[in-house]
Amino acid sequence: MIDLYYWPTPNGHKITIFLEETGTPYKLHPINIGKGEQFNPAFLAIAPNNRMPAIVDHAPVGGGAPISIFESGAILLYLAEKTGKLLSTDLRGRVATLEWLFWQMGGLGPMAGQNHHFGTYAPEKIPYAIERYVKETNRLYGVLDRRLATVPYLAGDYSIADIACYPWIVPHERQGQKLEDFPNVKRWYESIALRAAVKAAYAKGEGMRNPTYSDEEKKVLFGQTAANLKT
Repeated sequence: MIDLYYWPTPNGHKITIFLEETGTPYKLHPINIGKGEQFNPAFLAIAPNNRMPAIVDHAPVGGGAPISIFESGAILLYLAEKTGKLLSTDLRGRVATLEWLFWQMGGLGPMAGQNHHFGTYAPEKIPYAIERYVKETNRLYGVLDRRLATVPYLAGDYSIADIACYPWIVPHERQGQKLEDFPNVKRWYESIALRAAVKAAYAKGEGMRNPTYSDEEKKVLFGQTAANLKT
């Protein structure tokens, strides 16, 4: 059994998609990030970066004590290796999967996240910051589109790389992007959206969070310093 500590963010959706795709048993533990539950000492013990998601595997390969993992990319890689699914055993396929997984973790996610922040949540709308991140998100969509012009999925076959990237494309309108400008991304996006596991994963998070954050929630989410981690 996998314990999944979760909130319906793009990074949280990655893990529910993987677990639903592979039929891996799991128990969902909602951690309301707007209320500051990510600073609970029990959660910090398994997720020291106080971010979603994190897992605890109570039956690791080879036995022994439970293993906790934080960072969504590390979780996807761990689960793929544990289950033997959605990560090619072929050298070239594995390398391609990891390239695009790390591309998402280092580029698409952080840049789109800043896009969301300055365009939607920032109390002061700073034109330069908004333009900076909309343009960088657009560049990254272009990188994705060029890749998908040559393959049906990022590593050829559907993999954890696609699972990592898809939730960050779901809010494309909020990011100031039009899928019509990226036909290969649009084809890829629509094919993944139709998958039963993806629909089931998104259904898990329905009703958990409000469409917008209150002022108090914004203080919790966007005013964090090292002091928040003191227990």
